[in-house]
Amino acid sequence: MNGDSLLNAARPPVFCPGCSHERVVHALDKTLRRMGIKGEQIVLVSDIGCSGLFDTFFNTHALHGLHGRALTYATGIKMARPDLHVIVTMGDGGLGIGAAHVLSTCRRNIDLTLLVLNNFNYGMTGGQCSSTTPMEARVSSGFLNRLEKPLDVCQMFGTAGAAWVDRTSVYDEDLVDKMEEAVRFTGFSILDIWGLCPGRYVKTNKVTPSTLREEMKQLPSWKHFSQLNRRPEYASHYREEASRCSQPQEPLRVERICDPPEMKRQEIVLLGAAGQRILTAGELLCLAGMTAGMHATQKNDYPITVMRGHSITEVILNPEPVDFTGIESPDVVIALAEDGVKRWRSAFSRLSDRCLVLRTKGLAIPETAATPVDLDFRERKLKSGDWALASLAWLASKGVVITRPMLHKALELRFSGSALEDAMKILDAWE
Repeated sequence: MNGDSLLNAARPPVFCPGCSHERVVHALDKTLRRMGIKGEQIVLVSDIGCSGLFDTFFNTHALHGLHGRALTYATGIKMARPDLHVIVTMGDGGLGIGAAHVLSTCRRNIDLTLLVLNNFNYGMTGGQCSSTTPMEARVSSGFLNRLEKPLDVCQMFGTAGAAWVDRTSVYDEDLVDKMEEAVRFTGFSILDIWGLCPGRYVKTNKVTPSTLREEMKQLPSWKHFSQLNRRPEYASHYREEASRCSQPQEPLRVERICDPPEMKRQEIVLLGAAGQRILTAGELLCLAGMTAGMHATQKNDYPITVMRGHSITEVILNPEPVDFTGIESPDVVIALAEDGVKRWRSAFSRLSDRCLVLRTKGLAIPETAATPVDLDFRERKLKSGDWALASLAWLASKGVVITRPMLHKALELRFSGSALEDAMKILDAWE
């Protein structure tokens, strides 16, 4: 062996007498010593259950997570620290609970090693059936296992894209050899390790090391997956592709160069329909407020259907930081289309008489105490997509919420070229 044992002398294994998991503990220690890997070069990520005890038995870095979620943590660790060997231990219980995470990891081919300690039942919690329990087995959960076909770990995850899958028994002489091959593999490797649970499963099922070997022989081969799924390792491939991407732009920095009409909290709601660019108008309001030293937030509704688009956006401008983005008492409501009005219908009755409602001429709105102002966009030959910006231009012309210099600067920050020229024409139309 090339190194000293990595086992934690202060916390020896505490499995049931004869549990096959203890064999895996010593085999893994032997594997890591043979490879000459030091404890600080290893992260053991464990699951819940008997296999979840592994992280306490080794003098390595460790993370103990939720049932079935170990691979999610392991993926994050490997992406952040590609220099570390990340080894995950998971029982057949956690495998079933977190199968979606295993499938995702198979598809990614990230450089992790998953050791599945497969003893065909939930040993720690009473011997219930798991995702790998044979249909003919007798377990504490009654007949449930007779209703479900057990998973073939190698077939399932090889099909999902795992580039290295193999199966062995804790009683086979090649256990350490296969563990080493799995750890050395550059990519996602899964070793399905069959063993016996003397505390639960063996008490009601006549299983021995020799019967395990015979059952393995009856399963279809998985060897072809090693060639079928061979491809670059995910984390290194990710970095390679990311290095070719253009660098993201620095966040836009807006300096205070204007004075607002009033240095107080202002709440504005825009109600429109798809194609009316109300999100852009909301962004312009935020930029305009920022040019006057205001804090700004924008909250948009989520369009369930792609063709309808956003119909509501809410903007808050405030001299103080905004802790909650919800609108409390709107100062201005801009109503441009029936779609947005219908979605916000119930709120009209709560508007106060100090609230101003700008609406496109002819649009019906629910009864409200707010003050309505009709804007005839069609008379000015404005397209529907320009109505939201035209509404802001009207506000700026009246010095309500924003001023012309504030909106002018916001347009310069948001647009350029012909788009800026067109926007300026709309602003000038309300001069």
